[in-house]
Amino acid sequence: MKTADFDYYLPPNLIAQTPIEPRDSSRLMVLNREVGSILHADFHNIGQYLHENDVLVVNKTKVINARLYGRKVPTGGKVELLLLGKQDEFVWEVLVGGKGLIAGKRIAVDGGPAVEIIQDLGGAKRLVRFARPIESYLVHIGNVPLPPYIHKELKDPTRYQTVFAIDSGSAAAPTAGLHFTNELIKGLEAQGIRFAYITLHIGLDTFAPVEADIPNEHKIHSEWCQVPGDTVEMINQARKLGGRIIAVGTTSARTLESAVDITSQMGRVGIYDGYTDLFILPGYKFRMVDAMITNFHLPRSTLIMMVSAFAGHDLIMEAYQAAIKLEYRFYSFGDAMLII
Repeated sequence: MKTADFDYYLPPNLIAQTPIEPRDSSRLMVLNREVGSILHADFHNIGQYLHENDVLVVNKTKVINARLYGRKVPTGGKVELLLLGKQDEFVWEVLVGGKGLIAGKRIAVDGGPAVEIIQDLGGAKRLVRFARPIESYLVHIGNVPLPPYIHKELKDPTRYQTVFAIDSGSAAAPTAGLHFTNELIKGLEAQGIRFAYITLHIGLDTFAPVEADIPNEHKIHSEWCQVPGDTVEMINQARKLGGRIIAVGTTSARTLESAVDITSQMGRVGIYDGYTDLFILPGYKFRMVDAMITNFHLPRSTLIMMVSAFAGHDLIMEAYQAAIKLEYRFYSFGDAMLII
């Protein structure tokens, strides 16, 4: 398939600029892959489509206050830094905003430690060294790095965190998890549905469109993920009981598929701790994920390609056109889709 096959036109007014309240009051589109049906529901009623012994696998990554502001030394020109990934205690990969930010330039971060640019990684990416570890400063001087298509100020930064967020390290939220409330979780658990946890730290490349004409020619970003032993045990036990493994978000799906134990004929998941560059395109055979909860994704993105691999390209494009016609809310703060 060509990248253009994953393109569609979205009216700008359908890009959600603010989160809905309460979280679980978003709309829910339900796709049935077997019969090709499309139903419309509300997220707080998602339990109607789940069964006892199903396991919802959620990403417990936490978005860090990754956007920093500062000034060049000694000229005083304004600079913006967006933390992308930690290399060691002092060195980070960042995106920079500002002119003349070449290797050797020094920056005074507002309220934080001094920074030196040590390598130009191409484009706006740089490798920088902080004079002191930056993490302890972020809660006070950092700002939430909202996606580039959100233009309204977020009054409550916690609304760009899921209720599962524990492990700091992401530059973006695992948005399928934003729809869950603690009350909804308790209700689902009362139905015999269990929650298992993985971690995948999301980079900003998740928002980048595929520029290559042929998706296979695109070099997908690499992200660190982890599947702990207790999650492995819960998932494999659910398999024995006939429960479904339901990925809450594309990040959970990517992590689970990366952690499939290929040494087992039963297709069990194994403990995993490392980076994944798994690129899931139509034709991929899912080995662990039985169902998926996801938001509506950007055109020409690796994420819409992944859900097309799971549900089928034609059904996904039909669903997106139905969502546009019915004015669903799109992207990070938008509505949800359950693919069963």
